Amino acid sequence: MTNRLRLSLAQMNSTNRHAGNIEWMQDAIAQAAQEGADMLALPEASGLCNKDRADALTQVVDHADDPFIKACQAAAAKHGIWIQTGSTPVKGPDGADGARFLNHGDMINAQGEIVAGYDKIHLFDIFLDGKPATGESRRYGPGAKAVMAPTPWGDAGMAICYDLRFPQLFRDYAQAGASMLFIPSAFTIPTGRAHWEVLLRARAIENGAFVVASAQAGHHDDGRKTYGHSMVVNPWGEVLADMGPETVGITTVDLDMDEVVAARRQIPSLQNGRDYAFDAKAAKPHAAE
Repeated sequence: MTNRLRLSLAQMNSTNRHAGNIEWMQDAIAQAAQEGADMLALPEASGLCNKDRADALTQVVDHADDPFIKACQAAAAKHGIWIQTGSTPVKGPDGADGARFLNHGDMINAQGEIVAGYDKIHLFDIFLDGKPATGESRRYGPGAKAVMAPTPWGDAGMAICYDLRFPQLFRDYAQAGASMLFIPSAFTIPTGRAHWEVLLRARAIENGAFVVASAQAGHHDDGRKTYGHSMVVNPWGEVLADMGPETVGITTVDLDMDEVVAARRQIPSLQNGRDYAFDAKAAKPHAAE
């Protein structure tokens, strides 16, 4: 295993057409290559950001035919850089018109080969006061499998956006040996302001792992607004990079994978956990007479 990863973190303002996002990705990976990066990490909805379902149905295709994923494979091979694609919508298993999409991300190696793929498990169905329900499950079907991607820098646990709020997923990754947790996202502004950084830092601290969270930012042409603040957090919970609310581009950081070993040695919570019984119906103590 190589103990140094030079990572380019991308913050995008993705469009509702594949072509513009492909062009942006190609420019970003060329810049990452100039900066000596080993890997480019992209955000959720990097390939297509389109909440108009009727319009999206004219563009979303099977994973094997997706133009953005193919372009990422070609770009990775051209520049000799790994790409974590964030995510892009692809057709579900039945491929029928009107079927729900999958929110899908891939880890692509420096030869342009897909080494792991992940479908978002937890769908963003929330009900903020004064705002319409998000209803991601109306458009997307859930994934059913946690996936770790093998890399030269250690195993990487794959997740997408709302998965961030389900800590057991990341605990399972850490228990299985993951040293990096990828959480590409397109956070809303209200939830981003309230919860984004604290949740990312918590996932890093409680698992002694690097968290890589590329994000969407700004006003999108499908009408949505996203929070930005793409981040890398080290295993001690320190923020190594924060791209702010509006920047579109990349920032490159160096990750020392020995920090994972050091954090887990100092606070060995992955070994200290204990099984316990849970009695949800225990009687309350009697009040003093």
